[in-house]
Amino acid sequence: MSTDDLESWMWAEAVRGQERAERIQRQFFRRATHRPRKQWEPPLDVFETPEAIYVIVALPGVSDQTLTDLEIRGDTLFVAGERRVPTPTPDALLHRLEIPHGHFERRVTLPWPKLAITQHELADGCLYLTLSKR
Repeated sequence: MSTDDLESWMWAEAVRGQERAERIQRQFFRRATHRPRKQWEPPLDVFETPEAIYVIVALPGVSDQTLTDLEIRGDTLFVAGERRVPTPTPDALLHRLEIPHGHFERRVTLPWPKLAITQHELADGCLYLTLSKR
């Protein structure tokens, strides 16, 4: 390989490396999305009667104020919100944290078309949903 060929090859490799580094940098410095990423998914149960679908979502410590999304889009149920860590007092020391906290999101595709949320209630650490069959 001649010196000119070696120099051209080295220059081409340097340019490719620079382009690769710029692509990686763009990946890390993308504009932040408007929604936080899902941190955890709450478990749920689904029951059916001839008139309705009943969904129970385990959401300990979640209130109506921190429930940010509750809707049906097409055949998919969306439940999202935030569970904050409940601190008994400002000077309490945390020794163990097992109950999930932070942003949660649950999407579940339901095999029934045209459902509508007719009732919802947060009680006993669960979200109780009634979905009517249209």
